[in-house]
Formats: sequence, structure tokens, C-alpha cells
Amino acid sequence: MFTKGPKLEEDYMLDKKLLDVRKTAESAVADMADGPLKITAFETILRHLLGASQEKELSDQAAPPAERGIPKKNRSGGAAPTGTSARIMSLADDNFFKVQRSLAEIQAGLAERGWHYEQNNLSTPLARLVRRKLLRRTQVLDGSKSVWKYSIY
Repeated sequence: MFTKGPKLEEDYMLDKKLLDVRKTAESAVADMADGPLKITAFETILRHLLGASQEKELSDQAAPPAERGIPKKNRSGGAAPTGTSARIMSLADDNFFKVQRSLAEIQAGLAERGWHYEQNNLSTPLARLVRRKLLRRTQVLDGSKSVWKYSIY
């Protein structure tokens, strides 16, 4: 037998509301000719009727955690940084940049932690960190070559 609990009632009300909203959207486009314009109009009207917040709530219920905006560290329990800039800053958190480091040294430091990058893929994130004043960049003579070295402020 079907028994109503608080969760079942809530689901039933949500299903009924969705059904009513869908019927309203269908009736709004009923006199249009079938085709892509009718489909787009239906989707637009439905989105408007549901409202942005309710639409997000409904899509969040069906979406996997990665698509709901839940950060990986909160899902898996680990705190591994994602993204090149975050990984470079994790080196800074470990006092890697207390002494000036070249691009090759930064590449090696990341590789020691299992993050393998080509040097040309590190230059843009490093430049952004310098612009945000999270790292300092200085041009230093290394033998006969002029090399950029990075350190913390």
C-alpha cells in the first residue's frame, strides 16, 4: 500500500507543480507550427515559468556532484589543488619560493609532486600570479644567460 511520508508528499507536490508548469508552457505554444522555433519557444517559456532558482534546484537534484558545483576536495575528502595556478601556489605554501626559482626549477618541483607540465604551459599561470602580486619575478644573470626567477613577496 502507498503511505505518504513527508518526503513522498514533497516529491508528489514537486511532480504536480512541474506537470502544471509544463502544461502551461505547452498551451502557450500550441498554435505554433511544429519545428525548431516551437521547441525554442517552449523551452524559453518553461524556463521563465520555472524561474531561475527553481530551475537550478531541479537540475541540481539530477546532476552528479561535479556538475552541481561541489568542489572536488569536499567530495573526495582530499585537499589536492586543481589547476596550474593552484598547484604552483601549493609550492609556495610549502616554502618552495623562499629562494628564487627558475621556470625549470618550478617545473621540477611540480613534477616531484606528480604534476607534469611543459615549461610553455607554466609561463602564463606564473605571469598571472605575478600580476596578482602573489609571486615576484626578477630577471637574474645565470652564467651568461638572463633568466626570470620567481619568489614570494
